[in-house]
Amino acid sequence: MTDILAEPRAGAAGATGANTVIAQVRDVSKVYGRGDAAVHALDGATLDVLGGQFTAIMGPSGSGKSTLMHALAGLDTVDAGQVLLAGTDIATLSERQRTLLRRQRIGFVFQSFNLVPSLTAEENITLPLMLAGRRPDPDWFRQLVDLLGLGQRLRHRPSQLSGGQQQRVAAARALIARPDIVFADEPTGNLDSKHGHALLGFLQHTTRQLGQTIVMVTHDPAAAAYADRVVFLADGRVVDDVTAPTVETILSRMAGLDRDGTNGE
Repeated sequence: MTDILAEPRAGAAGATGANTVIAQVRDVSKVYGRGDAAVHALDGATLDVLGGQFTAIMGPSGSGKSTLMHALAGLDTVDAGQVLLAGTDIATLSERQRTLLRRQRIGFVFQSFNLVPSLTAEENITLPLMLAGRRPDPDWFRQLVDLLGLGQRLRHRPSQLSGGQQQRVAAARALIARPDIVFADEPTGNLDSKHGHALLGFLQHTTRQLGQTIVMVTHDPAAAAYADRVVFLADGRVVDDVTAPTVETILSRMAGLDRDGTNGE
């Protein structure tokens, strides 16, 4: 078993320090289909993700955003190149090791929430720890619940919660095990503006105050502006990178991609 699968360290969220490269893709390619029907979702993509940062991934439809995130998270294999997490090549791990890696080191926030309908909010939040045979740290659990305003909803099941409340439960679930990195795939897609901004503010807070590492795929410039860094993809490659982004700089870079004639699949 590799060191990367060792028990997560206690302490603040985000075990890896700021400015440390926590995840990498190196000249990664991914092709779906064959022959004339082949789609090059990734075509030589290279990216370093720094610990303690909130990174947004943007690009035209079909540019490879979600495929890149799935590769970084070990949810999908690649056809060429390397995907490394804390220096470990994911391709060298068995399927069981990759499952343990995702369970112990990675958190996920999906657009569709993916809560278990039969479990209460509290049980959904602590589910990753239960699967790993671990008990939640009560202080950390209470901190997450308080930050997300879920204290009065812990006994409710998903059907009894609003969309915003369900997404906040999903965010707490992603962070409860203090993962090295959290991946968020269009996390505000099913939320109204108020609750979407509240969730983004929370994710931003976890990086700035708790040292958490966040990687978010989004098409929304206003959402991406919450990040410390925005990476732009086009035709399966990383083509631009902006730090301290604003909505205006993001829109300008996206317009530049369109002028350059980049297209989705």
